[in-house]
Amino acid sequence: MKRTILSFFLLLVSLVSSADDGHLLWLGNSISGNACKVTAPTSESPTLAIAKAELERGWQGNAVSLELDSTLDFGDGFRLKGGEQPTVSASSELGLLYGAYALLRIQNSNKQVRDCTEHPEFTVRMLNHWDNLDGSVERGYAGQSIWKWEEISNGEMSNSLKERLAIYARANASVGINGTVLNNVNANPRILTRRYLEKLKVFADFLRPYGIKVYLSVNFASPMALGDTRTADPLNKSVKRWWSKKAEEIYSLISDFGGFLVKANSEGQPGPGDYHRTHVDGANMLADALSPYGGYVIWRSFVYGANHKGEDRVMQAVSEFKSQDGAFRDNVILQSKNGPLDFQPREPYAPIFDQIKHTTQFAELQITQEYLGQSRHLVYLAPMWKELFSYVNPSTLKGVAGVANTGDDTNWCGHPFSQANWYAFGRLAWNPNLSAEEIADEWLRQTFDTKEAKFIESVREMMMTSRETCVNYMMPLGLHHIFSFDHHYGPEPDGFKAEYPLEWCPVYYHKADSMGVGFDRTVATGSGATAQYRQPYADKYERLSTCPEEYLLWFHHVPWSYTMRSGHTLWQEMCLKYNLGVAMVETYRNYWSTGARSYIDSERWQQVDSLLQVQLDNAREWRKVCLEYFQTFSGQPILKY
Repeated sequence: MKRTILSFFLLLVSLVSSADDGHLLWLGNSISGNACKVTAPTSESPTLAIAKAELERGWQGNAVSLELDSTLDFGDGFRLKGGEQPTVSASSELGLLYGAYALLRIQNSNKQVRDCTEHPEFTVRMLNHWDNLDGSVERGYAGQSIWKWEEISNGEMSNSLKERLAIYARANASVGINGTVLNNVNANPRILTRRYLEKLKVFADFLRPYGIKVYLSVNFASPMALGDTRTADPLNKSVKRWWSKKAEEIYSLISDFGGFLVKANSEGQPGPGDYHRTHVDGANMLADALSPYGGYVIWRSFVYGANHKGEDRVMQAVSEFKSQDGAFRDNVILQSKNGPLDFQPREPYAPIFDQIKHTTQFAELQITQEYLGQSRHLVYLAPMWKELFSYVNPSTLKGVAGVANTGDDTNWCGHPFSQANWYAFGRLAWNPNLSAEEIADEWLRQTFDTKEAKFIESVREMMMTSRETCVNYMMPLGLHHIFSFDHHYGPEPDGFKAEYPLEWCPVYYHKADSMGVGFDRTVATGSGATAQYRQPYADKYERLSTCPEEYLLWFHHVPWSYTMRSGHTLWQEMCLKYNLGVAMVETYRNYWSTGARSYIDSERWQQVDSLLQVQLDNAREWRKVCLEYFQTFSGQPILKY
């Protein structure tokens, strides 16, 4: 055990190097060069060893005290006490680790340590990696998978993989992320073979001291796909037996395995519906297999086109699951995207959070910017997630899952500022009451080695306005899903391909014609989607006069001549929004090229500068393509900028 502690400490020390390439994420400034004395309980725990090592090499004061206090009932939480010798108290060693990182975050954000108590809002705070066994990453924009399965043999990782994953583990622990799903929801059945489960054990053992449990996405038809059964019918005895034995095998290797994430009967994935069974039948069968070991079945509600063909796609999750609410086992969790469609730059909140009352729920957020410029655009997502929590009370959720944006690029996320979204997800998963601005400020001060207020304030403003800017140059006023079919990057408002389902086609969503534009989802004349919302939102969205303008074309087909609150017509307002989006990116580009250069390292400055030019070119393309296309219906001149 002592050797284990030493190896963790040496591994941490080996990570000390230049942060100019961004590979240390927001932990690059957690190296003080000061020999801090850390008083801690006598323990051979790797978790406590990590907490001590982090403080010994990162805390700039002379001494810190870590104290276990069994009278504190904080779970993962901790208590901080400031002063000449700060103290971290917690009822668990994991709480002490989180408290140690909190001290470093406070210090490296140029704040003072004040007496406080913290504990996480959500029980489960996890990343969902859409990584494939061949090393590719679905919706990944930062290189290949970080899970180098081929670099594990005989129960050992390569040293390079250890060093890389130590940074990943530290980063997650520093913001309180406590779970990770290693593989794509479009899961390869081979992940459940003994070969991969033994490798999974190596990952689990490595991540455990940082408080991170491992989970797996599973293909519902795995027993049949692997040739062990003739069917995947969840009511078949041989299928039930297979899953029970598989759970027993997994937990014999990994006693704290978190559970299964399942995408079933969605986008071609197999599921219980293939056998005329319900989601309850499928989820409960898996839940029964995991229940003896305390594992969860996390069942995604992203299901459309299976049993409700022809229905408005944004309504199908509620239609599919509401009637089954309350019939799921206690260890089944329904995981739903923040919006009812598919991670668009702006969506109203998903009404399934209103309609499901008796089943535990997770909110699924997308950290990787699938529809928001991917890793080529600077788009800070915390304001989007704060928008969700203004409608969905966090206390009604057991956890949050973030679709990860990591890859094997040197800086992990492709765009240096995409790191901020990983950081922000973790901070909001710990405390959804934090402001997006406060989180941006923390990240900037920890990531870039500068204390210049002018730089921090200017770049923080870039971050805070960037999501609204993206909405404006892509799909303002409630427009949605007008991306290129093949890669979800770039505009294609005229998109229609006969081989695709209609609900994948942009023309299905904007419904532009000579009269106006937008999707009528009212009860009175449209699809009736407004009725799925609780009051007062159902009535508010139903009426054109009260619908928030940011959702206007989501819920209504609006005449081009309709008078907006600004006094402009809808067409004029659309032109102005696209122009504003482009103008804001021009502002970012100009500031970064001139005002930011002297404050940060040249490597990251150059990368961001180049990417902002890409973003500006893309924003101009969005404006040109969309306005010229919609002009063919409006018949009105495009307002010049």
